[in-house]
Amino acid sequence: MPPEPPRRDAGDDDLRDADRPAEPRPAGGRDAEPRPAGARPALERAVLSGPALAVGFVLAHLWLVLDAISWRGQIYGDVTLYEWWARNGLSTGQWPVLDYDWVYPAAALVPVTLPALVTITTLGYEAVWTALVIALDGVAVWQLARSAPRGRVAAWWWLVFLVALGPIFLGRLDGVVAPLIVLALLWAGRRPAVAAAVATLGAWIKIAPGAVVVALAATARRGRDLLRDVVVPGAAVSLAVVGLALLGGAGERAWSVFGEQGARTLQAESVAATWFSVARLWDPTVHIAYNDVIYTYEVQGDAARQVASGLDGLLPVAVLAVAALAWAAARRRPDLSADVLLLAAAAGLLALIVFNKVGSPQFVAWIGPPVAAALVLAGPGARHVWSPPAVGMLLVALGTQVLYPVAYGEFLAGEPWMVVVAALRNVGLVVLLGGAVWRLGALAASRRPRVEPAPAVAHG
Repeated sequence: MPPEPPRRDAGDDDLRDADRPAEPRPAGGRDAEPRPAGARPALERAVLSGPALAVGFVLAHLWLVLDAISWRGQIYGDVTLYEWWARNGLSTGQWPVLDYDWVYPAAALVPVTLPALVTITTLGYEAVWTALVIALDGVAVWQLARSAPRGRVAAWWWLVFLVALGPIFLGRLDGVVAPLIVLALLWAGRRPAVAAAVATLGAWIKIAPGAVVVALAATARRGRDLLRDVVVPGAAVSLAVVGLALLGGAGERAWSVFGEQGARTLQAESVAATWFSVARLWDPTVHIAYNDVIYTYEVQGDAARQVASGLDGLLPVAVLAVAALAWAAARRRPDLSADVLLLAAAAGLLALIVFNKVGSPQFVAWIGPPVAAALVLAGPGARHVWSPPAVGMLLVALGTQVLYPVAYGEFLAGEPWMVVVAALRNVGLVVLLGGAVWRLGALAASRRPRVEPAPAVAHG
């Protein structure tokens, strides 16, 4: 039997225009020549300058830190649990995965243990944990900002997204893996093998970055590209993680995370629980209760358990369906391979939320990276396609912060206004997934670009 951890607080567009190659502008038109950088308005140049972005990064993260401190237990409740696992392992030799089943993949032990190696108090652990998340995010923002030509716009969007999402980003492992998703997507075009390795490592910390690995595999152009750029680096990272876990005595526990969620029912704020949550407004028999084994609130009753059981099978089917659609789109439109990859990653990550019986608010941190990367990497014809989801994700992030931590008590109590906010936030997630899938489907059904023959050269 694993040792008993301490309790903590609860909470835990127009397709044709996008696909058509850009046509030359009229020679005398207003947009005949691109505007030179020096012609930008002074305010725009100032906002997009390096110093302004650096100040924005500091202010955004300072705000998140102060907000996290103000909520303390609701944000850092999971972090105190991370600390307990690490210090218990260091003092007794009993480690998650190595000695008992854990809810996280094996490589999560690395970020969980690092702060315990250099601190002796809970406050110190929380401070180092927060610094670790901010440092990783600093690397992601730096990589975004140095990506031409729209990297600083993307970096600003990412900072706004994090402020909208709120301090939950700092208090969960998702704050570690979200920057890794950003980096993997930015590197996918130039260094796909590195991107696959980073995404695979992220998946061994928390499963979500595996959606990026699936997207990379689905959009690989040839079998040898798939083998060289996805399978080999992914297998190398996985063998290293599993091999070290096995050397530590994990045995079958090295992959026990994949069965740890089987007994759970619907988390109260999950997308699939939306109907049950709304039904509380008129049906007093709908009941939400605290599960003191896994420290979360769940919908009770046979109907909720049946939905949760169905999602266990539906989730992998949804991810595979997205991968199949991405595979078809990549082969129909190889000229838009970068756009297909970003869409596939976004759709896969959204599917992991929409079809998940676990609906923790920090999951929303997964879906910002594809938009941030798309603002840098999307082709000229597809940039406007990402504008509506960029706004939509900001609204979803803000709704998530209102849900948790701002008004989680009101949500659990069934306050009508908060039930409606939570439902709209979940509807937004479904709409974002539907938009990504529709776009992938449209690309998969579109015609291949026709290559015009070169004009004949007259010889005099």
